[in-house]
Amino acid sequence: MSVPGRAASLSSILVRNARCWPGQAALAQGERTVCDYATLAQRVAALAGALQATGLHAGARVAIVSHNAPEYVEALFACWWAGLVAVPVNAKLHPDELAYIVADSGAAFAFVDAAWHATLGGFADHATGVRRAVQLGGVDYRRMTTAPRAQPAACLGDDPAWLFYTSGTTGRPKGVEITHGNLVAMSQCFLADVEAIEAGDAIVHAAPLSHGSGLYAVPHVLAAAVHVLPEAEGFDAGETLRLVAHWKRSCLFAAPTMVKRIVAAQAAAPVPLERLKSIVYGGGPMYVADCKAAYAALGPRLAQIYGQGESPMTITAMSRALVADAIARGDDARLGSVGVAQTGIEVIVADANDAPLAAGEIGEILVRGPTVMRGYWRNPDATATTLAHGWLHTGDVGTFDRDGFLTLIDRSKDLIISGGSNIYPREVEEVLQSHPDVAEAAVVGRAHAEWGEEVVACIVARGGIPGDDARISLQRALDALCLDRIARFKRPKAYAFFAELPKNNAGKVLKTALRERVGDADVP
Repeated sequence: MSVPGRAASLSSILVRNARCWPGQAALAQGERTVCDYATLAQRVAALAGALQATGLHAGARVAIVSHNAPEYVEALFACWWAGLVAVPVNAKLHPDELAYIVADSGAAFAFVDAAWHATLGGFADHATGVRRAVQLGGVDYRRMTTAPRAQPAACLGDDPAWLFYTSGTTGRPKGVEITHGNLVAMSQCFLADVEAIEAGDAIVHAAPLSHGSGLYAVPHVLAAAVHVLPEAEGFDAGETLRLVAHWKRSCLFAAPTMVKRIVAAQAAAPVPLERLKSIVYGGGPMYVADCKAAYAALGPRLAQIYGQGESPMTITAMSRALVADAIARGDDARLGSVGVAQTGIEVIVADANDAPLAAGEIGEILVRGPTVMRGYWRNPDATATTLAHGWLHTGDVGTFDRDGFLTLIDRSKDLIISGGSNIYPREVEEVLQSHPDVAEAAVVGRAHAEWGEEVVACIVARGGIPGDDARISLQRALDALCLDRIARFKRPKAYAFFAELPKNNAGKVLKTALRERVGDADVP
């Protein structure tokens, strides 16, 4: 479903800007400019040459495991310049989770930050297949930036560029093959439907480059914007505000929970917002009350996107103008929607037979267009199911109004989105179920004022509902088990103990009933 033709090559974007805007700032850290577009292109060409000199062939995968840094953007474009596939991996994952993804991708080379390089010992102790791991900004990396420069590799629009790992209902991550054409189409949609960017604008990468913010690096390179990397390794709302106050016409992508933190930080220590152009939010539900509060605090600077890894950042959108219009008219229904289909993207709400439903009816959201993935990496069965009948089956349930604005109703796969991160219950349940004192476990999401949702584990203990001391002991043991097996952000934040879990006649756990019970109950 991606765009054919050599014109879609991502390296051509950087080549063009090095010619048109050679002196324009390209990368910055904090308030300090790191390099301009001419220098960025030179460094990327040298990194690409060094990657090719290691023996990597066209289409080989290169893992990137790091907190945000200027070198991250260089590494991304070096992969594409060399005709390789970037595999950005969430740096917050548990080492075992990360090792699985790197091994599954077949990456033979990795760029890592200092923490991961020390933790994994260059991946030597994890049977991942990686032959070499280079620390971003380290001695070996600096040598690579002085290697002989490579010519940009010729890439077709349907050639994979980014292998994006997203969890599935089985708990096993799947690699989404995002092509050069997908990313070019995504960039064009962003510039047309979400935010117009000019040379000299700034994007503050407050969110991880391994996900949405990294994807949005592409349209901002296309437009010759400066990429600002915070000094802090994690998200710092106060620093983010200081940076958007420093850099002119600044933009950023943020999960709703990050927007709430920015609002709180602005209330505690206000900064001038004249230079803040826009905050694009997505990756989780933004409740109407929170959107109104953010608008009141930040002004008409909010825009919204709805997308998936399988159609990166591009299904529907609400521009700043549409959000402002909904606020002005007091249209809470529209404000609670995720906007209209982006340019060139077809979106329908369909029944079980993939037939379109009328406005007001509820069904699964299906998508097709030039941003839809090529398929899942080495997973033809999942690809065939998800792309059946030529449509991307999102697994999300929604409804259109008469004006074509889409509202999300639920997630059919029981996905939990906490702080903008996806958490699939099955993955957590399998860990909990492995404890000998757990007879049954079910995981659901519960609304949380700061994180959007939090993970609640519903437990049936062997021997019945435990007393206070036994309950506390079991909770601690389950916490330790989760911390040993999965990423910290996936760990349950609360536990509810049941004599039995509610089930239907077929024995399936009724998670809707569980969500109602843990939402109403005083679960610690």
